[in-house]
Amino acid sequence: KNCFMLFIFYRQNVSCSHSLMAFATYIIGQTPFPEFSAVVMLDDLQIMYYDSITRQAVHRSYDDSKHYDEEKSDAGVIFRDMYNDMKGRAFYLKEHLNHTDGVHVHQRLAGCELLNDDKPGPLQTWDAFDQKNKEEFIFNEEKNNFQIELPWIMWDNLQFAHMKFLYKTVYHPVCIKVLQSYLQMKKNNVMRKVKPRVRLMKKTLTDSQGLQISCLATGFYPRHINLTLFRDGQPVDDDQITGGEILPNGDGTYQMRKSLVISEEELREEHKYNCTIKHLSLDNKLDITFDVADPGSFSQSVVFSVLVFMCVVVPIITALIIWRKRQAAGKCSVKFS
Repeated sequence: KNCFMLFIFYRQNVSCSHSLMAFATYIIGQTPFPEFSAVVMLDDLQIMYYDSITRQAVHRSYDDSKHYDEEKSDAGVIFRDMYNDMKGRAFYLKEHLNHTDGVHVHQRLAGCELLNDDKPGPLQTWDAFDQKNKEEFIFNEEKNNFQIELPWIMWDNLQFAHMKFLYKTVYHPVCIKVLQSYLQMKKNNVMRKVKPRVRLMKKTLTDSQGLQISCLATGFYPRHINLTLFRDGQPVDDDQITGGEILPNGDGTYQMRKSLVISEEELREEHKYNCTIKHLSLDNKLDITFDVADPGSFSQSVVFSVLVFMCVVVPIITALIIWRKRQAAGKCSVKFS
């Protein structure tokens, strides 16, 4: 769960760059799931799957790359190495942390990134065991620097040098190569820009006489979006807002909704509420103002509009009926004369 939330946070905060990420899980104990499994994502598009039962890298879509066999072989090497490493570390941690028998889960999020200028970014790996412990590996190719944050295991110089060698000569170049290859093949999917459709909603709260306003942006891609609710030009505090999660639509696009409850007292104060949206598909931000007229006044205006409609339309309809009857009567008199 920790690694998955890291993935969500990571993708929400990367706007113009592209990443190749593997989300891997190793399970100690009896479950209906494979002992080891991994899903590879190009940005938010799943491209590959591997597990310890088939021991084969399965592509989720047709791969017409002339380097397909080479890529499949590279993926097999990486996944087998990750499987053995996570297995060894999981059993070590189980003993080291004095966990009892049962089901224990070791998760890993690992991958690389191409920055906005197509320059390779760092290779990073995050580990979590039973959702409580974290460990991070970072290799920066530009600085030729390898570091470990919050290590679970004490590393000697030889182990450190070996891991740096693997990250530099195997993991990082293979990750960047596969990322560039799939980015070229899937560019129509991952590099497209779809503008959000925005809908403002309000609902009267009968129990409190207040009002709930909601701003919904849907149908956008890529998934990174900035949706902010304002009160009198100032952002509304997050603890007053509900929603805000980015959710997938069935067509490969995304949606986000944020809601705010306005009390009856606040309605009388006549604040101005806005919904502002920023997205890569938009040249300028969208800024839309809510109509938060007092619900009572709104009801009165509706009643008044209905009365006006009745006063104007009903006489017209009545006159039309009388006219048609007179026309019919005239035709009958001519016929029988």
